[in-house]
Amino acid sequence: MQVRPYELIIVGAGPAGSATALFLLHHRPDLQGRILLLERRSFPREKFCAGALGGRADRLLEEIGVRIEVPSVAIDGLMLSLPDGRVERTPGGIGRVIRRREFDHALALVARDRGAELLEGHGVRTFTVDKGGVEVSTGRERFRGRALVGADGVGSTVRRALGLPFGRLKASVVEVDTERVSGDPPDHLLHFDVTDRTYRGYAWDFPTPLKGRVMVSRGLYVLSYDGSTVPEVTDLLAERLRAQGLCIQDYRVKRMAERGIELHRPTARPRILLVGEAAGIDPITGEGIAQAVQYGSVAGRYLAERLRTGRLSFRDWRLRLASSDLGKDLAFRRLLAQGCYRWGRHPFERLFLDRPEALEFGAAIFAGRVRPWRKWASKILPGQSPAS
Repeated sequence: MQVRPYELIIVGAGPAGSATALFLLHHRPDLQGRILLLERRSFPREKFCAGALGGRADRLLEEIGVRIEVPSVAIDGLMLSLPDGRVERTPGGIGRVIRRREFDHALALVARDRGAELLEGHGVRTFTVDKGGVEVSTGRERFRGRALVGADGVGSTVRRALGLPFGRLKASVVEVDTERVSGDPPDHLLHFDVTDRTYRGYAWDFPTPLKGRVMVSRGLYVLSYDGSTVPEVTDLLAERLRAQGLCIQDYRVKRMAERGIELHRPTARPRILLVGEAAGIDPITGEGIAQAVQYGSVAGRYLAERLRTGRLSFRDWRLRLASSDLGKDLAFRRLLAQGCYRWGRHPFERLFLDRPEALEFGAAIFAGRVRPWRKWASKILPGQSPAS
């Protein structure tokens, strides 16, 4: 079987893989035709996800001349339901809700049009690493690249083959798409509900574009540490839907798993690195789409340098990721998850009730408007002097 040569092979053509290809080609246009995107399924393919896309993703893509035009619902703010009250902040223009079936397909096609070769229906079976590169077999064809990127999701074949641990933070997620009901927030808000303290996580009600209408995505995100017991999320969602006057049996129930980032764990080996859900995402909310694009931005620049110099050990990838805006954001979110889900929610709930600006801070993170941090800290934390 003939081996087809490439500069870089990317396993997984979802947002993390396609964004890595796009940003790499932005920095190294000379690599057009030499970047391979392997996707085990065929586009457009279904991807279970609430579809909330933080504005920072669109801005990063626009910096390299990319705008993904798919049906979407514009989001202007956040609403948070707490046991002792409700908080809402609407700073405007913080993001949008998309359907992954459409967004992922459109992004992969742009990557193809910019110079990446996209092969669909090619799932990786095996790969081997030697001093000269990485050889990949899909069962149908064989490919060889100087390096490989694992962007193949939460159950990453690449991560498993490298023997890298999947970490302690695992989330169970369940969702349905329904019509609007009385009491739903306006279509321009993302609603997070943390009133139920029987599990570590939250419920959501997000507007979602579906078949030409604005429907509502409803679901639960439940996090576990170290294999701790997780309640049956479908039963929890069914109970919540009943309270909203809905019956879960009337809708298609979609389940998925997610894994939170653990920055102290390795996500690279010589000639191989992980991005997106394969590396780990935000553990407090499970947000992953905008972070996938951010992973692509960081990895694209990094790989452009490393492929040019031939320094492909990737020993400093973890440091590069941790020192990036994405790494700092993920570290902050992991700290919040630790505080909210392990040490106790009450202080955080009181913070949002006493200082609603904290929710505006959350909206700013979602939108990518968090600089300078001191300015936000002075608004939110007691006893802080105004930022200079």
